[in-house]
Amino acid sequence: MRSIPALAIVAIACGLLAQPVATRAAEAPYEPQLMRLAEILGSLHFLRNLCGEEGDDWRRQMEDLLEAEVSEPPRRARMVAQFNHGYTAFEANYTVCTEAAVEAIRRYMQEGEALTRDMVGRFGN
Repeated sequence: MRSIPALAIVAIACGLLAQPVATRAAEAPYEPQLMRLAEILGSLHFLRNLCGEEGDDWRRQMEDLLEAEVSEPPRRARMVAQFNHGYTAFEANYTVCTEAAVEAIRRYMQEGEALTRDMVGRFGN
């Protein structure tokens, strides 16, 4: 179920977002996409483990993203809240891997990759 391009989502975003803090505004122009990416990572962390993937790859990717992007505690808290929201939204409704869960994984992987490509294309150096 692991996809190399999918695992590269956060690596690409981290490279894009590794700008000096002084060059970023209080809210970066890519903030909505970044928050959505955090939510997607939380969803994938729950769903991929539910459907047989073992490990913390998606949580680690979120940690990498936080390390590369966030220096202010309130912003970090917002991103963590989005990750947790993505996780708990599925945790509340899924106890076993279903076809719907597999389809959600597929769609979130595509959306995460598209978000990353868009952020790199629009805001990358």
